[in-house]
Amino acid sequence: MDREHATEARFVRAFPLSELPEMGCRTVTLEGRVIAVFQTIVGIFAVDNRCPHMGFPLDRGSVKDCILTCHWHHARFDLKSGGTFDQWADDVGVFPVEVRDGAVWIDVAEHGDPNRRRVERLRVGLERDIPLVIGKSVIGLMQTDGGARETFKIGLEFGTRNRRAGWGSGLTILTCMMNLLPHLAADDRPRALYHGLSAVAADCAGQAPLFAVRPLPGPSGDMATLKRWFRSFVEVRDSEGAERCVVSAVRQRASRREVADMMFGAATDHRYLTIGHVLDFTNKAFEALDHAGWEFAEQALASLASSYASGDRMEESNSWRSPIDLIEILERAFESLPAALQAGRGARQSWNRPDELANVVLGEDPQAIADAMLAALGDGCSPAELGATVAYAAALRIGRFALSNEFGDWDTAHHSFTFSNAVHQALVRTPSADLIRGAFDAAMSVYLTRFLNVPPARLRQSNGRAIDSAGLLNELPAILDRQQQVDQTATTVAAYLSADGKPEALLAALGGAMLREDRDFHTIQNIEAAFRQHSMLAGTHAASDVLIATARYLAAHSPTARAQRQTYQIALKLSRGEHIFEDDEAATQ
Repeated sequence: MDREHATEARFVRAFPLSELPEMGCRTVTLEGRVIAVFQTIVGIFAVDNRCPHMGFPLDRGSVKDCILTCHWHHARFDLKSGGTFDQWADDVGVFPVEVRDGAVWIDVAEHGDPNRRRVERLRVGLERDIPLVIGKSVIGLMQTDGGARETFKIGLEFGTRNRRAGWGSGLTILTCMMNLLPHLAADDRPRALYHGLSAVAADCAGQAPLFAVRPLPGPSGDMATLKRWFRSFVEVRDSEGAERCVVSAVRQRASRREVADMMFGAATDHRYLTIGHVLDFTNKAFEALDHAGWEFAEQALASLASSYASGDRMEESNSWRSPIDLIEILERAFESLPAALQAGRGARQSWNRPDELANVVLGEDPQAIADAMLAALGDGCSPAELGATVAYAAALRIGRFALSNEFGDWDTAHHSFTFSNAVHQALVRTPSADLIRGAFDAAMSVYLTRFLNVPPARLRQSNGRAIDSAGLLNELPAILDRQQQVDQTATTVAAYLSADGKPEALLAALGGAMLREDRDFHTIQNIEAAFRQHSMLAGTHAASDVLIATARYLAAHSPTARAQRQTYQIALKLSRGEHIFEDDEAATQ
């Protein structure tokens, strides 16, 4: 991201020295920049007249002992170096000054690398959890080639090193945002990373750092041995032993697939760990490495170990044991998995009955669900296809969510969907027999949420109007400005899709609507999972259904106070050189 910058001085005559008030200040505009020039007892200094915090004119400030104080938020700056004493404010730009022949000359050349400064400021914003600093840095960095990836890497490195509890919602949000970037409008992409990085900063604020466990010294066990050890350490809730196995596997140059197989296998040794978060976070960590590079694997994957060891296991939950023992049904199914997979490998025809299987998964007989899934595998259904079908069924739970339920029940359906999506994505990455168990877990979580569809909401409702697809998209923001417009939002999205509106425009509109709201972990997860499923279901009716479902979820959680949006808008206006401190009338004069 480095680039060449001018380093030679370029002095420009500013004004006669007589025009600078004794021990006072005046401004001058040189090459489009307004510069404040101060005369002090120790010399003459020139600084950018815009306070780096929120753009207030610094010539309205006051100087004491060569410290310039901005009168808006009382940020303080060393006049000579421009350095701030308040980290939320940033350093102010300084311009070397010379007095020649009774006139003030100012060096207007650009010195240093502005991108390097933005990286430094981004790290400050992350360390001190200052969203405005993060926003301003991201906007600048995203204007460079490769800026998104480099910015993401900074957030990933920071988040995996500065939270003792390890991988959490912040890093998951950041990775979701990175995944969403290709679907968003260009103006929304910096906003997305701002949301993600702010989430990482908030997650790490006040937390102790994570001191990584070192790998085993010298050559250790092969991958089969490390996998066995890892699973045994997770079984007895030994997070340090589990972590050492992970970093040792990576350090020994195990392949990505081998490491994924080890971790996803352990994540499915127990049922629906922590309502799916353990496997979901693991999937997001691997997706993060797809963006950032495998060099981050040790610290990223090691940060997951504690969640494996401490996770809530659903075989210990009453709802999975009574009145029907789902664990017993699953254990019998797992015993039959090898035979089903063997039969599937010998199947003569490709499997193509996802709707039929999805209807069974949405039914009320858990034994029938397990049997149908085994039968599908035996008929040639691939592990990834099985995962995709269960994920679609989970999305339909949201699409058909009855508004007579309590509001918190949205998240019950949501967790099944995001877990199912994670299992599907993981099966695409590593279709192991162990991981297939996760698809069965997901199906049982969908079964347990069947009451949320009583009565089932209609996915596609007609409003009886002639369809103008462009007009429908324009209506969407106004609909989402009102609370609980769930059915109206679904109707609008369904009408748009039925009118053959471009899915890409709808994705951008839904993504933009999500980014207007204050950060909500579940809504971001839901949108990202739906977009991923939509891309993998392209050309089918199921692709439309998942977008309608996530639009319903978004509508249920809109609008919010939108404080984060306000902060980002301030950062955006500052990046454009706009005046924050003036009212609209003054700004136009």
